[in-house]
Amino acid sequence: MHTLMTHILVMAGGYFAIMNPIANTAIFTSMTAGMDEATTRLVARKSLVTAFCIILGFVVLGKVVFTFFGISLPAIRITGGIMIALIGYHMMHGKASPSHTAVEGGNDAKAEAASLAISPLGMPILAGPGTIAVAMNYSTTSEASVIAANVGVFLGLCVVTYGCFLLGERVERKLGANGLKVVTQLMGLILAVIGVQMGMDGVFGAIRAFMHTG
Repeated sequence: MHTLMTHILVMAGGYFAIMNPIANTAIFTSMTAGMDEATTRLVARKSLVTAFCIILGFVVLGKVVFTFFGISLPAIRITGGIMIALIGYHMMHGKASPSHTAVEGGNDAKAEAASLAISPLGMPILAGPGTIAVAMNYSTTSEASVIAANVGVFLGLCVVTYGCFLLGERVERKLGANGLKVVTQLMGLILAVIGVQMGMDGVFGAIRAFMHTG
């Protein structure tokens, strides 16, 4: 029991560091700027449900999926890095990325919001390559109790992140249009840097793998 509790604490620390609810709240607030409260809550719920389902899938079937499709972690890092860097680039210039531009009005707006919740918020921002790697690393054992603890810890972090996202709405209203623009551009810069770093990690990882097998 003591070993399991230690493992749970290690998992909680690892997930919190890689997912970083505080930083992701700022990104979430920037991406949902201009949406009404109901739509913002919809995006928050759907993005976290998406992230949880992705991580659950990789915890249970990660190695099988990677092997079956011949996918490597460096490839995921490079692809996710490109996506995040492009989104950050658009945000830095005060424009919404084409990948998450909301359509005004009615069902179209809700459909676009749902799309934003899945990508890029659900993946790769919340359930990115780093989070997937952490999840798979914590599930290398076949013990059911450890796998269940892994899933439970990530679920708890999703609940915490959802609460942070809802508080982010109040921060958005306090900042106003000009303040939000500054935050959006700053978060765009941070996202672009994260994307570049993620892509570099993927490239270096691919080179190391090639040299190891060469």
